[in-house]
Amino acid sequence: MIRPDLSLPIPEDIEAAHFIGIGGSGMSGLARMFLDRGIRVSGSDRADGPALRELAERGATIFVGHDAANLPDDVDTVVHTGAIWPENPEFLLAKERGLHVIHRSQALYWLIGGRRLVSVAGAHGKTTSTGMIVTALQALDARPTFVSGGVIAQLGVSSGTGSDDLVVIEADESDGTFLLYDTSIALITNVDPDHLDHWGTSDAFYDGFATFANRAREAVVISSDDAGARLVSERITHDSVVTFGEAEDADVRVTDIRTEGPVSFTITARGQSVVARLAIPGTHNAINAAGVVAVLLALGHGLEPAVRAVEGFTGTVRRFELHGVERGVSVYDDYAHHPTEVAAALAATRTVVGDGRIIALHQPHTYSRTQHLFREFAEVLEGHADHTIVLDVYGAREDPVPGVTGELVSGAFADPAHVHYVVDWQEAADYTASVAREGDYIITLGCGNVNLIIPQVLEALSRTPAQVAGE
Repeated sequence: MIRPDLSLPIPEDIEAAHFIGIGGSGMSGLARMFLDRGIRVSGSDRADGPALRELAERGATIFVGHDAANLPDDVDTVVHTGAIWPENPEFLLAKERGLHVIHRSQALYWLIGGRRLVSVAGAHGKTTSTGMIVTALQALDARPTFVSGGVIAQLGVSSGTGSDDLVVIEADESDGTFLLYDTSIALITNVDPDHLDHWGTSDAFYDGFATFANRAREAVVISSDDAGARLVSERITHDSVVTFGEAEDADVRVTDIRTEGPVSFTITARGQSVVARLAIPGTHNAINAAGVVAVLLALGHGLEPAVRAVEGFTGTVRRFELHGVERGVSVYDDYAHHPTEVAAALAATRTVVGDGRIIALHQPHTYSRTQHLFREFAEVLEGHADHTIVLDVYGAREDPVPGVTGELVSGAFADPAHVHYVVDWQEAADYTASVAREGDYIITLGCGNVNLIIPQVLEALSRTPAQVAGE
């Protein structure tokens, strides 16, 4: 991977930009906004996908695969994701030609252009919270510009160019780039030490969040419940800090959470209480909603209108997303890739599965995280799912580490009868279908490409159990 060099100059004007790794939700969203600004856009990614085709339809020049020949002659700026390798031929040629070569976070900084900024950061829940803020603001007749790390379901996009002097972004703490932005209101959903390959230590991770909070020009909104957030709060010196959560002393407090089906709860703030009911399940989403309401209050909206606006949010793509039902078995996908996220996703699934069982299809993400947290993954999966199928590690930007495979996770289960480690995807899909019965929920878990196994699972389910088992 390429670590962002935030000391590099950002061009004042951009006429033609080339995006290396344009297919991801964040990068494709940025490219879309560049097109909105009338900038010529080209880009490449290692594999084709819907985002590439949509950008091509909008006028971008798109290449599948990375090659120096992809870099147009008229490009003045190259935008890259940190997931590419330093040997990328387009990256090397851009450097050789002396072009402006900037990280995606710097491209986003350029797009923000000094407008009032709401930055959402946190180990978990930031994509959902970003989507909630954007859709709630639209329901309140605001028109913000926004960039989310995932596609907002009811909008069908991960980014949009608005007419207001307000920008909402999902700020990335994984590589420290959330410190680049001139944030007005900072929302910190939680602080669960992760990405220690960048930060080095948990203490440095907490300090990074405290710096992010203290730089906010208007207000900091932070969880009252999360242990890591409380540690960060001790380091915050900001004059305006708003807490949210279930704690008795939370400024925006959540009580009476009811999780049967879509979650409902009561939000209390400023001496007023309002009952809310979301369109999505899970206690964690009630907490996310409280943080969003706190942001809306900081932006000047009233409690009742804020709650009603948040209720309209229908979710983000790859967050408990239903892909199909076969033989009475529902197949969902979720982006959860950290033990805390996996626990929240499975707990939410438990509230809606009824008498059915939960079958988790887990793809560990990155070798470093798997090596560091395989026991925690096993504990969460065994405790929350009825049966788990573990795939091999999705390495993303990392080189393989000897001995670090999905078998680390499966081998840490206390009861081996609850887990099955499978490398071959077709075998995994067939096995998953063979153990599923009517009323069960299958849920794929991971932020790699595990969602691509879903068509194989649905096809396997469409066959009879005997056919699936090979009898």
